[in-house]
Amino acid sequence: MKTRPPFARLLACITILFAGIFTAQAQQLAGCWKLQSGSDQPQTTRIIEDDYFMETVYDIAGKKFINTHGGIIKAANKQVKETIEFHTADKNVIGSSLEHPYELKKDVLVITRNGKPETWHRIDDGKGALAGNWRITEREQDGKMHPIPESPRKTLKILSGNHFQWAAINTATKEFFGTGGGTYTFTNGKYTENIEFFSRDNSRVGMSLSFDGSVSGNRWHHSGLSSKGDKISEIWSRYK
Repeated sequence: MKTRPPFARLLACITILFAGIFTAQAQQLAGCWKLQSGSDQPQTTRIIEDDYFMETVYDIAGKKFINTHGGIIKAANKQVKETIEFHTADKNVIGSSLEHPYELKKDVLVITRNGKPETWHRIDDGKGALAGNWRITEREQDGKMHPIPESPRKTLKILSGNHFQWAAINTATKEFFGTGGGTYTFTNGKYTENIEFFSRDNSRVGMSLSFDGSVSGNRWHHSGLSSKGDKISEIWSRYK
């Protein structure tokens, strides 16, 4: 049996150690956060789960979606590193990695971007059976479940303790197909979404949709009626 040289073993241990540090610090940021702003300003929320984030600006009262962006997030040494996978306000930053200093004190997160500090307040703790980042991997058509292979064209849904957002994107072509989000509950096999923003159709804002839901390991079965009234049956899988 071959053994690795001492240097290779040391390098592997260092790699594992640093990966653990990044993961542990990113987990401290898990949950949903709201940006502190004036009462007359649109609302900005950011969900962080499973080393992924989605941030959206929207006006609930005016039923207006403004912009969204998201991607992979890592945290270490008081720095957050964001690798942007979609951005509706600036397509040119997709694929780039941005680093920002941050400070976390209990439920207050301060991120400094371009020299300007942003104060975020935690609005849920990021815990729950559905908390995480999910990719749709199967969808029922003509009575049969059909797999959706992994590719740059993907639909993700990120959920914290009681907030959610989905986004349909293509990381290869930098295309953005739509997003929606708000709050949710998941109790006794019933998953209910309360829509606070919807990029494709603002008339859906304020709607509540209920579905049957069950989680088995890393798979979430989701079935019911869409916002259009169409029957859906989907499998979502945890995505990292």
